[in-house]
Amino acid sequence: MQQISESTGIFASIREALRGDSHRDFTQERIGRAITLLAIPMVLEASMESLFAIVDMFWVARLGSNAVATVGLTESVLTLLFAVAMGLSTATAALVARRIGEKNTDGAADAAMQAILLGLGFAGVIGIAGAWFAPDVLRIMGASDAIVQTGAGYTRVIYGSSASVMLLFLINGVFRGAGDAALAMRVLWIANVINILLNPLLIFGLGPFPKLGVMGSGVGTTIGRSAGVLIQFWALTRGKSRVVVHLKHLRLHGEVMATLIKVSAGGIFQYFVGVASWIGLVRMAASFGSIATAGYTLAIRIVIFALLPSWGMANAAATLVGQNLGAKKPDRAEQSVWRAGFYNMIFLGIVALVFVAFATPLVSIFTDDAGVVPVASHALRLISYGYIFYAWGMVMVSSFNGAGDTYTPTVLNALCYWVIRIPLAWWLSFKLAMGPDGVFWSIPIADSMLAVIGVIAFRTGKWKAQKV
Repeated sequence: MQQISESTGIFASIREALRGDSHRDFTQERIGRAITLLAIPMVLEASMESLFAIVDMFWVARLGSNAVATVGLTESVLTLLFAVAMGLSTATAALVARRIGEKNTDGAADAAMQAILLGLGFAGVIGIAGAWFAPDVLRIMGASDAIVQTGAGYTRVIYGSSASVMLLFLINGVFRGAGDAALAMRVLWIANVINILLNPLLIFGLGPFPKLGVMGSGVGTTIGRSAGVLIQFWALTRGKSRVVVHLKHLRLHGEVMATLIKVSAGGIFQYFVGVASWIGLVRMAASFGSIATAGYTLAIRIVIFALLPSWGMANAAATLVGQNLGAKKPDRAEQSVWRAGFYNMIFLGIVALVFVAFATPLVSIFTDDAGVVPVASHALRLISYGYIFYAWGMVMVSSFNGAGDTYTPTVLNALCYWVIRIPLAWWLSFKLAMGPDGVFWSIPIADSMLAVIGVIAFRTGKWKAQKV
């Protein structure tokens, strides 16, 4: 009877997490249940974000290695926009979570609107510059003339949609910080359904749709993301979330904006440090030819598919840290982090076993190119060796961010990615003549070091005194 009761309780928690309509106080709820209610929709939300990349690559791979390389090179630079979006989203989620923990919903709405205004400013600059200089961006990243000719249109569309990318990340950060994880999840579900339907239609010109080739992938993704943003604004302004934005919030609030800029500056640079290292890696891979670039791109896409759900678990820890610190419960915040880290380790440990055992069949789903498959499979196996460490590293970084301490993870990223990963990849690839393998090995080595140092820094407890 007890087992039946426990099983019923688990399924009831899953149903409640997916509905997201209970509006529980996560500073009072049992820690395990709080993590479940937040993590399940956050994991599914992150899975939906990774699905954008997987769906795009599934269809684009049918166009050949040049098309795959176009997507890889374009998005390696677009990660600069993602760095700003994720950094600002992280800061926004921290501020919103702290205000919610303090029971100050009006302050949470102020933080949300200031973040939206700031995000639109960033997106405008990046979008216009990226779309205008699209061919030059590809050339700088080492693209051949054939890749530039094939992919310049795709690159322009993707950069031109910077505002939708920014707002989709940013407003979902508001929802996560407030504890409305199920709402953020549903937004990405709808956006992905539209993307899944439109991608093959626009790439291959099925039915009445024009045949746009690789650019069709960019158009379909942009339409899907834009639809998601419209739904987000509807939820924010119609009282469908815990944070409700009114016309009175549509103004510059100096104090809130200053706090947001201060916290987000560390977050943006933190993610910039990380994504800049990825740009360096793909640039090194590109020097070994389009096959190596395509293999690296496919492997990373599959890795991201697993890691983004894991970021969902880490984001749950960040929300609990922010809200519990706002409620003056630092010890409860710490307990939440250790519990989330353990769950994340179990999840990624299982994923690692699957990826190592079935790397070639997984890669073969996306391409049958005889040159790309062995490179991508080998890369996937090597990168997967670090998954247990990735689990703890992600939770530690998110927990610092949830407390509003964006400085510590910025230092960690700079040390492990710029001081260790990039030089290591170069040394292994070129000095030791390991070729692309040097790039692949640098990833698990650097990220494992990040996890170890992150746990040591977290145990000092200095993050508990962070003010936002």
